[in-house]
Amino acid sequence: MRPLVRRPLAAALLGLVATGLGCTSVAPWERGRLAKPQMALDPDPLQRALRDHVHASREAAAGGEIGAGGGCGCD
Repeated sequence: MRPLVRRPLAAALLGLVATGLGCTSVAPWERGRLAKPQMALDPDPLQRALRDHVHASREAAAGGEIGAGGGCGCD
């Protein structure tokens, strides 16, 4: 087989294997552990929202000394 055909074929095969191995079923007695708040991707959504708001406010104000201003309307 030519190398130009072999590489995409190998990549497709690797993708199929990774997809097949990534999906597992969870037993009913294990679902309680996975439902705990510590297992959530974002355990405290309000804290995350506040942190995102503060970060966006600080980043929007950075760099206002050169150019059109910082967004406060006081160019």
